[in-house]
Amino acid sequence: MKVAVLSTSPRPGSNSLKAARYLKRVLAEQGMNDVELFDFEEVDVPMVGRGSLDKNQLTPFQKQLLATWSTADLVIFTLPEYNWTTSAEFINTLHQLGGKDFAHLFNEKVFALVGVSTGRGGRQPCLEINMVINKLISFLNQYAVVSPKLFESHETNKNLDEEGNSTGNPIYEKGVKDFVSYTLKIARKWHGAAIEA
Repeated sequence: MKVAVLSTSPRPGSNSLKAARYLKRVLAEQGMNDVELFDFEEVDVPMVGRGSLDKNQLTPFQKQLLATWSTADLVIFTLPEYNWTTSAEFINTLHQLGGKDFAHLFNEKVFALVGVSTGRGGRQPCLEINMVINKLISFLNQYAVVSPKLFESHETNKNLDEEGNSTGNPIYEKGVKDFVSYTLKIARKWHGAAIEA
């Protein structure tokens, strides 16, 4: 199974990137070796109303985003929480990808969501993006699923170091492992026998 972990914060060295790096390690511990991490630091998707994505004229960032996302069976988004929502850049990206040229991104996928906070937040960005992705799957008439189990990465800056290594909080570590185990089980059930670990 191919897994993509997308850190959707544009901030350099963001907490979302730390969480994505930690997720990649935990996925490897659970036998997932084909995991690609992608970071939104260089995001250059035009804002809706000021431009559109042209599938024939993509920037290097856009090409890599689409390549990483489109080849994955399981796509995990780490979502920063800004004022009870997530990054405008990621919401805009979903709007720009919500047409027929990019419908394949929402087909035969399992999506999973991690909300990243420096406090005790993270749930609201997951709930909002869950709604948007489900609407896009439906609107584009595709076949995919968003895993019902989300993970709230609380106090991320305390629980993970700059490289995304755990600082030793056993509750945080167990939460991530439980999330990953559940997500992988959903992905295997969704994709069936056609995909092996």
